[in-house]
Parts: sequence; structure tokens; C-alpha cells
Amino acid sequence: MDQLWNPRPRPDRVEWLERRIEFEDYAANRAFLDRLNDFCEKEGRYPDISFGRTYVNITLRPEEEKASIGEADHVFAAAIDGLV
Repeated sequence: MDQLWNPRPRPDRVEWLERRIEFEDYAANRAFLDRLNDFCEKEGRYPDISFGRTYVNITLRPEEEKASIGEADHVFAAAIDGLV
């Protein structure tokens, strides 16, 4: 089940966005990860990624330490959505 980006504010941590994306098979998952890698290399920004055979979990944190999620972060997340 694909999720939209979920904001995760915590009293003791910086805010971040999370999303889980599921794929039909490993080939589709791998193709997405390759596109994501190329995009992140181009942008010079690297979200936290974990994955299994048919899913990818992405955690997007603000670029500046102790900052909140801002417009640039939402634009970056939307660009990732476009890779799906």
C-alpha cells in the first residue's frame, strides 16, 4: 500500500517526512531505486532509504540541522513522487 508523505514532528527531534512505496516485483523496485539515485546525485541531496524486495521506505529530513520541514523539502518530495 503506497502512502503519501507523512509529517513526523517530535518534541525531542526535528520534523521529517516519511513515505512507503510498494512495487509489484523486485525489478520495478530496482528501477525506481536507480531513478532515485540519479535524481539525488543530480540534486546533491540524499534522503534516508530502506528497502526490501518490493518496497522502499524514504525519510526526508530538512537540509539544515534543527530546522523544520519547509517548502524546498516539499518540492523535493514531490519530485521523488514524480519518479514513481
